[in-house]
Amino acid sequence: MPFLTRVLPIFLVSWLLTFTLASLFHSQYVVNQLVNVGIVVSLSDRINLTLDDWLGLLLTYGAIIAIALAIAFLVTVKLTKKVKQYSMVLFIAAGITAFAVVLVAIESIMNIHIIAGARGWGFYLQLLAGALGGLLFALLTKALAPKQ
Repeated sequence: MPFLTRVLPIFLVSWLLTFTLASLFHSQYVVNQLVNVGIVVSLSDRINLTLDDWLGLLLTYGAIIAIALAIAFLVTVKLTKKVKQYSMVLFIAAGITAFAVVLVAIESIMNIHIIAGARGWGFYLQLLAGALGGLLFALLTKALAPKQ
């Protein structure tokens, strides 16, 4: 039962942060591109767009992120059993790798950007979301680990 009571809640919190940041970065990248071509975007429009994007991306991009992070974190859990002193770095790298693989694979296979905010420097913001999700997973896992 430790999976349901300890690992799953940690994963869900990490995924929620990761998806929320990825969605936020996507939204603000797109708004910034509009501003760059001279369109005026008010603060209330930015907020509404951000919330609409979060809800609109939840079932698609959110699910893709959940699957990618689950695979990356599962592999990393196995790796950290051998090299515990590098667990924080490995989880950060896992989050980055999960995003890089998803974004590059889908672009290569389908020849489209599934997330408009993952173009140009927006790609690196998506990787940052993955890194922060990996960091949170590592920190929560360490903080909530059973004391021996």
